[in-house]
Amino acid sequence: MSRRTLLGGVAAAGAAAAIARPAAATPAAHRRESVPTGAYRIDMHAHFLPPEYRASLLAHGHITIGGYPTPDWSPESAIDFMDRYGIQAQALSISDPGVEFLTNKEAIDMARYCNTYAADLFKRHPTRFGGLAVLPMRDTAAAIMELEYALDTLHLDGVVLLSAYDGVYLGDPRFEPLMLALNARSAYVFVHPAAIPDDAKPKLPLPDFLEEFTFDTTRAATLLIAGGTLARYPNIRFQLAHAGGTLPFLAHRIGIAAQTPLGDIWPDRVPRPSLLDVAKHINNFYYDTALSPAPSAMRSVLAVGQKERIVFGSDWPFSATTLTGSGDPQPELSETFGADRMQIERENALRELPRLASAVG
Repeated sequence: MSRRTLLGGVAAAGAAAAIARPAAATPAAHRRESVPTGAYRIDMHAHFLPPEYRASLLAHGHITIGGYPTPDWSPESAIDFMDRYGIQAQALSISDPGVEFLTNKEAIDMARYCNTYAADLFKRHPTRFGGLAVLPMRDTAAAIMELEYALDTLHLDGVVLLSAYDGVYLGDPRFEPLMLALNARSAYVFVHPAAIPDDAKPKLPLPDFLEEFTFDTTRAATLLIAGGTLARYPNIRFQLAHAGGTLPFLAHRIGIAAQTPLGDIWPDRVPRPSLLDVAKHINNFYYDTALSPAPSAMRSVLAVGQKERIVFGSDWPFSATTLTGSGDPQPELSETFGADRMQIERENALRELPRLASAVG
């Protein structure tokens, strides 16, 4: 284990405690009026670590994920967490590093194991779990085959992709065949950030989940726009983790780049986005609230996106350090959405995942 990895893990323990939510400015009485009661939330950013997957992570040296100590997970602990925080169901996904820490054949087998585990889980607990398929992304043909199996045979609810694989970001032409397959199925795709290599980022004693994850989500979203992926494949519904990273803040800046001399050197055969194109694509992303429920984040999303495309996310079990009690997991949402919280925390998600919607009723 490198000194940097060790420092990141130590920093994560302190940082997780330090980012506990501040008290919301909205009066408590108003918050109670705005928040529905009961287990109604649908968690669109929740992770699972099946036993063989977690064991393989640890065996390959992944004792931290994004600088956060690799957590324990079980269906029982997930249900306990949901019961404590008024969550009816979670759409489970594999977090960084996906299955790409394994060799090609091992990655293909591990993806099948994780996807089958998810399908078995929502068969045993149909009203509590959904699942997003992880794909072996180093082999595009294998990724498409696993996509077909996961959606057609296992009936998973969508797909999770990392922002980048081996330094290659979504939006790169290498992913074109997969994007074509996702578009043909109008797939729901959750984009989760990936840790970049130590030699490609500043040597700061901070865990990746604090800042680097948000930057990597922004890179992936920007390249999906700039490379023309969103224009070519409009049926794919992309959900960006953590309120889109820094994308809402940079939305105008990214748009004007196409109107500057940078636009004159745009790659050949790649559509040059206009200010209006960029605004349209940013508006069409889905954004989750994981670790980002504060008004500073949510109002930024509303400034460039649609309220109908904001979904609740807990980031559990990676948020377990800050979610140790019960009640309202993100009271800050009332400051931005008030009486519309049911839409944000339930209705928007179920509209996009019909199989899960049918199961939970």
